[in-house]
Amino acid sequence: MNGLVRTVLGDVEPSAVGALDYHEHLFHASPLLPGEDLADEEAATAECASFLASGFAGLIEATPFGLGRRPEALARIAEATGAAVVASTGRHRDAHYRDSAVDDLDLAALFVRELSEGIAADDADPDGRRASRPGGEPVRAGQVKIGIDYWRISAPERTAIAAAGVAHRETGAPVMVHTERASAVFELLGLLAAEGVAASRVAIAHADRNPDPGLHSEIAATGAHLGYDGAARLRDWPESVLLDCLAAVVEAGHGDRVLVGGDVARASSWRSLGGMPGVAYLGERYVPRMRRRIGDAAVDRILIENPARYLAWSRG
Repeated sequence: MNGLVRTVLGDVEPSAVGALDYHEHLFHASPLLPGEDLADEEAATAECASFLASGFAGLIEATPFGLGRRPEALARIAEATGAAVVASTGRHRDAHYRDSAVDDLDLAALFVRELSEGIAADDADPDGRRASRPGGEPVRAGQVKIGIDYWRISAPERTAIAAAGVAHRETGAPVMVHTERASAVFELLGLLAAEGVAASRVAIAHADRNPDPGLHSEIAATGAHLGYDGAARLRDWPESVLLDCLAAVVEAGHGDRVLVGGDVARASSWRSLGGMPGVAYLGERYVPRMRRRIGDAAVDRILIENPARYLAWSRG
């Protein structure tokens, strides 16, 4: 599979992916977000369709194991809308799990199986039937998603890091890591490197929750990808702060390390469920501001070239 991108509808050449949102959730349920579950396939299909109409071709569905994934529904949405959808295996940071049973799993075996054979059809039954399409084709994950806390990497999170390393070494799949305001990134990258995962195969999610271009340039210099996904959910500063940070990182020569996503992971944020701003906010509102600030060539690189390179399976 070396060099290809694994979507829920099969493997494709990186050049076939198009403009891609590196971080979304079409199905998601967490005790940290009571009342905000994303579980409505019809609403998810509508949200995805409006997202595509905003100028994107695909997305990474970043929900890991145990948090309400519906892989067969993802495949149906991809078929219905034409979206390139990359699903995730993995284990989030501790706070998302109230049931300690997840810590009893062989995470490495789970990750490898979901990448190579198919995602568990029922997120509550990791050893059960594999997800498939009507014709019997497997619905497989295309990346590993793990998470760490704010300036803390717990023992279970370290176990997940080691399991991600096993999965990467066996498959070449990339690794996305949820971080809290980009804290402990260098410690994280050191742990992954010890497991055989090069920084260039890693995406640091939520880097722009700490919009420090100096820090981001240091992270990018390691080869890691910077995940910018905060534009649709700002509270602490105006959107211009994110654009300033992005422009500074691009001007410093690190535009090839930037990924952009929406992370609109709440039911109250979906237009199809009566909320706002909707998954389409990224394409409708933020990307035009990016283009005005850093130019079309830089934006096309960020939306097309960078995610294609990140998602293409390769060991490193």
